[in-house]
Formats: sequence, structure tokens, C-alpha cells
Amino acid sequence: MNKKLSVGIVSLIVILVAGSLLLVWGISTYNRIVTLDEQVKSSWSQVESQYQRRYDLIPNLVETVKGFARQEREVLENVTNARARVGQLNVSPQVLTDPQAFSQFQQAQDGLSSALSRLLAVVENYPTLKSNENFLQLQSQLEGTENRITVARNRFNEAVQGYNTMIRRFPGSLIAGMTGFGEGQYFQAREGAEEAPAVRF
Repeated sequence: MNKKLSVGIVSLIVILVAGSLLLVWGISTYNRIVTLDEQVKSSWSQVESQYQRRYDLIPNLVETVKGFARQEREVLENVTNARARVGQLNVSPQVLTDPQAFSQFQQAQDGLSSALSRLLAVVENYPTLKSNENFLQLQSQLEGTENRITVARNRFNEAVQGYNTMIRRFPGSLIAGMTGFGEGQYFQAREGAEEAPAVRF
């Protein structure tokens, strides 16, 4: 009887130890996923911050150009309309896991980038504007912001890669599946970005 009792106690201890180890592993994996998810959100806030900076610079840039380039009304309207489309987007944390919403966000931002590029190309026709101190400062700030956007987007994609790798690899995929963590979305290059632009003199 004592032998059976001691085997039962040992079995119970083994089960409790194994269960405890499994619980510790599960908690550790869950916490790692949460940490990576927070890194993605932090990186996303940096991307949003840089887009907001660009969004805030545009009215000043448009007003400065407007005084010099009255006949370029269509280009100025395109920039203003693209900015308005970006401003209408409701960006929530769910955008990070919703491919359609993320794509809409990226398309609106790409449209604004394209409109700004056309605006800066038009400026080449106005030597007086190109030498205007206000314009030069705004152009410099805008160029710096575009660089910051690129850096922020790259960091965001790196954070998403780490997070997605964690939730797709076994055994993290088990914990992610049980706790509802979904795959994050990457920023993609604009369609046609792989082609070099034509340069004509």
C-alpha cells in the first residue's frame, strides 16, 4: 500500500511540475508576443507622426506656391484634394491587421506623395519661387519629412516582421491562435515603383 501511495505521489509531483513548466512557457511566449505587438504599435505611431508632420506642412507650401504660380491651379488643387483624402482616413489600431484598411491608408498616402512630387516639378518653372526663402525652408522641411517617413516605414516593417515571425512559428503560433493575435500588414512599394523614372533635359 505504501508503495502504491508513493508512486501516486511521485506521479502527481511529475504532473504538477510538467504542468507548471507548461504554464511558465505559455506565459513567457504570450508575453513575448505582447512585447512584439507593442513594438509594432510603437513603430506605427512613428509612421503616423511623420505623416502628420507632412500633412501639416502642406498648407504652408501650397500657399507659398500659390502666390507665384497662379496658372498652376490644377496641380495645387490636386495636392489639396490628396491632403483632404488623407485627412478623412480614420486610422485605428485595427488598420494594422486589416489588409483592406491598410491598403486604403497606403493608397491615400501614396496619392499625396505623387501630388507633392508633381507640385515640386512645377516649381522648376518658377526661378523666383525657387529662390524664395519661405519656399526653400518649406521644401527642405518637406524633404526631411519624406526621409523620416521612409525611415519610420522601414522600422515599422522590421517590427512587423519580428512580430509576424513570432506568431507564425511553432510554438508561438499556438499561443497567438488561442489569444487572438493576427498577422500584421507591411508597407508595400507603390505599383510601378520598380521602374526608373524617365529623365529628360
